[in-house]
Amino acid sequence: MFYWLMKTVVLGPILRLIFRPWVTGVDNVPTEGPAILASNHLSFSDSIFLPLLLDRKVTFLAKADYFTGRGAKGRATALFFRLADQLPIDRGGGRASEAALNTGMRVLTKGDLLGIYPEGTRSPDGRLYRGKTGVARMALEGGVPVLPVVMVGTDKAQPIGHKLPKITRIGVRIGAPLDFSRYEGMEGDRFVLRSITDEIMYELMQLSGQEYVDVYAASMKERLAAAKRGRTVSLPGDPEDEGEGPGAEPELPADVDLSAVEDPTADIGPADARDDPEPPARAAG
Repeated sequence: MFYWLMKTVVLGPILRLIFRPWVTGVDNVPTEGPAILASNHLSFSDSIFLPLLLDRKVTFLAKADYFTGRGAKGRATALFFRLADQLPIDRGGGRASEAALNTGMRVLTKGDLLGIYPEGTRSPDGRLYRGKTGVARMALEGGVPVLPVVMVGTDKAQPIGHKLPKITRIGVRIGAPLDFSRYEGMEGDRFVLRSITDEIMYELMQLSGQEYVDVYAASMKERLAAAKRGRTVSLPGDPEDEGEGPGAEPELPADVDLSAVEDPTADIGPADARDDPEPPARAAG
């Protein structure tokens, strides 16, 4: 009830009036049945504008920190997420990752739409980063389609480090559903999971026009935070780390504002097993 009240009566009309959001590809969203909405992640407000523009309810896996905040703001945020039926997940690995996957599967089993950010955290610089394979595993275990979703302009409306939003148009692009039924029963194969995840990231790259960086966003955040402190770190999974020669390490974009670097932790997305770095590409077959 709270979800629909906020969307249609309280918050939704105000956001529509101020930000004039637009959406394309909404016909790609099934009118019923489970599906995964795999989105790029530019801003906290991504989780607000995507559900706003869809007729069906979207349940996101949200980092547990949002449900345990202190002070007036923290308690208000926790109350909002609980009443909006969003689900907390632990960002740690191991058992926490397994629990996060199970939480997502419960949403799909009920026949609902599950929203997830394959990058695992917000992009620190507007580029698209390597996807985590949890989304692929859920797609195979649930036998559900994956819809690539691109948020447009949310990073400009709410830049990292800025509490007050800027007034600008927000957009959402929804791509055609991706069917991975050809991999049925192979959810335990990490190479299959990586192939599926790369296909999803390829579609996001095509839809968004973002530059792709073949490292995890959380690793880049660690590097940015270290640079801010005058230190250097090696990015796990860099091509250079895999013995492919020097000079392959991703460069920091010239316009990155190190003063706006947030805490290098993941927002959403169960961690996947260690796998070989590859650029996103369509899976064969």
